[in-house]
Amino acid sequence: MPDSGIDARAARRRFDRAAGSYAKAARLESEVGARMLARLDYIKLVPARVLDAGSGPPQRALGQRYPNSQVIALDFSLAMLRAGSRWTDFFKKRTSICGEMERLPVAAGAIDFAWSNMALHWVADPLAAFREFHRVLAVGGLVMFSTLGPDTLAELRAAAGAERVHRFADMHDLGDMLVAAGFSDPVMDMERLRIEYASGAALLADLRASGQTHADTARVRGLSGASFRARLEQRLAAQRSGGKLAVSFEVVYGHAWKAAPKRTANGCSIVQFY
Repeated sequence: MPDSGIDARAARRRFDRAAGSYAKAARLESEVGARMLARLDYIKLVPARVLDAGSGPPQRALGQRYPNSQVIALDFSLAMLRAGSRWTDFFKKRTSICGEMERLPVAAGAIDFAWSNMALHWVADPLAAFREFHRVLAVGGLVMFSTLGPDTLAELRAAAGAERVHRFADMHDLGDMLVAAGFSDPVMDMERLRIEYASGAALLADLRASGQTHADTARVRGLSGASFRARLEQRLAAQRSGGKLAVSFEVVYGHAWKAAPKRTANGCSIVQFY
């Protein structure tokens, strides 16, 4: 798997800047979140505490599904958390925490359900995030997430160059990380979605308004200039069909459970007698 190389400070600045426009621009995130919630119809879960990791403006439907749960909304962008505060009526018990998924400011075993919608691709070390989810979950707790896969933004990558578009983790690598973090019975699947834009300029504006602009540590620094922007839009225009630019997104879904430990902290085997 390629190293994501996310520059956390740059990513945080992107989302701080986009906090006011995110809710209207994040069509993909809203659609994927709705599809994740539909998957919960097949899972029996009544969590006392829910961690919404990478929350930003929190999803109303998550609070509606678990109206009696304490929802802990966590995001590394304080501006995104503040933007979501106007939706607090959808959560009877909501707590906001500004922090990072790789270092969760949450006590071990305190969470029953860890949810992360379209946020893991902004984490430099997904394995560290999975280990933190495992730490904060109670035994029998569930983690469920969605993120982007390697074929995302293939059209933009072809037009702008691979060095100007994020590298995304493969579904199988993410599944291996769940196991390495200690989770049991991981389930992974993927689907490809396409969003149509009127032009390349509309795509770029949407990405900027939702904070989804390049924050890789190896990104090209400095302003690209009007000439590069014009060439980029021309290359994207050449990919249009039927007057529309169809843009690809590979969406990866995963969930897994925290099983009872088989060994104590000092390495002794745990044997249960029934």
